[in-house]
Amino acid sequence: MRENYLTVKGYGESEIVISKSRFLTYIERAEMEEDAISFIDRIKKLHHNATHNCSAYLIGEHDHIQKANDDGEPSGTAGVPMLEVLKKQGLKDTVVVVTRYFGGIKLGGGGLIRAYGKATTEGLLAAQVVERKLHHFMKIAIDYTWLGKVENEIRGSSYTLEEIRYLEGVEIVVSVLKEEEEQFRNWITEMTNGQAKISFEEARFIEFVVK
Repeated sequence: MRENYLTVKGYGESEIVISKSRFLTYIERAEMEEDAISFIDRIKKLHHNATHNCSAYLIGEHDHIQKANDDGEPSGTAGVPMLEVLKKQGLKDTVVVVTRYFGGIKLGGGGLIRAYGKATTEGLLAAQVVERKLHHFMKIAIDYTWLGKVENEIRGSSYTLEEIRYLEGVEIVVSVLKEEEEQFRNWITEMTNGQAKISFEEARFIEFVVK
């Protein structure tokens, strides 16, 4: 299981005009190829009268699914440049569609490559890139006498306090980067003189927007 990777936060769209042609970009996260195909079909229906609806997507931990479609533009001038932008930014599980309404001025091969690349980049800014980091949610079971000290120490640390459960004893749930779990266990054990019971609850991805 991958521990951290880059993808888009979610849906985003943008528009640029180059030499009177309109380039409308639509981006979405897609973890399955079926989702990517469905998204592309939806945009094509939305812009069924457009000159071109070019698309690209890559899916999987090792990008084992990669597709690029020029949709009538000269071969290699649309879908591939769009895919290359996704790969250059290190993105996973992302689909992009760039719709072009021709403005009457031909851009040439190089111009098309630059235009579709720029349109994709602008779309990514709108969708926002996030880094998904795998966290382990750890449960700390302690006596109430330890609550004040442990809570204050955690809130002042780099770890995130997710929940406090007030039961017969106290259970504090903290999200910790997977690679920091052992360090976290040792820290809590030392802090509580070995009085805390520390256990793993679940693994979950937490997303951080990449500036």
